[in-house]
Order: sequence, then C-alpha cells, then structure tokens
Amino acid sequence: MHILERRKTTLQNRLAELEGRLHGIDKTLVTHNTRDWEEAAVEREDDEMLEDLGNAGKAEIARIHAALKRIDEGEYGFCVKCGEEISEERLDVLPDTPFCRKCSP
Repeated sequence: MHILERRKTTLQNRLAELEGRLHGIDKTLVTHNTRDWEEAAVEREDDEMLEDLGNAGKAEIARIHAALKRIDEGEYGFCVKCGEEISEERLDVLPDTPFCRKCSP
C-alpha cells in the first residue's frame, strides 16, 4: 500500500474511533437522573471530565478532516506555514499535523 493511502486509512480509522467515543460521551452526559446530592456531585465531576475529553476529541476530529482535505487536494505532507515538506517521522507520530517541526506552534 502506498504511504499516502496508508496515512489516509490511519486518519479515517482514527476519525471513526473518535466519532464513536464522542457518541458514547454524549449519550453518557444526557442519562443522569440522580436525586442523591453526593452522587450528583460525583456525576458532575465526571461530566466535566467527559466534556473536556469530548472537546479534545472534537478538536482532533477537525484536524483530521483538515488533513484528509489536504490529502484530497494534494497538499498533505507540506507545511501550511512555510511550504516545506513535513518529515515522514513527524507524520508517523502526528499524521494530522499541518506544520513542520520548525513551524509547529
């Protein structure tokens, strides 16, 4: 399999995984009906953690969609800031990154 096809498959698999997790988080967040104050406090803390995970997941989903768009447009693997090629090693670790190492925020 060509490396670009492999990267696209990796990104698509990760996207499916994240979307499944977000669905589970959303489902969990709307199913609380506790009347006990102590349990409600614990649930609220858990909800805050799930919301943070959900927000991080949404941000990663956005990055993945942008990376898939760059693949479709033939721009994947090149830094969006300086235009230099992003190293294969960096893409192995961060397949959705739009930046080379020197331009990374």
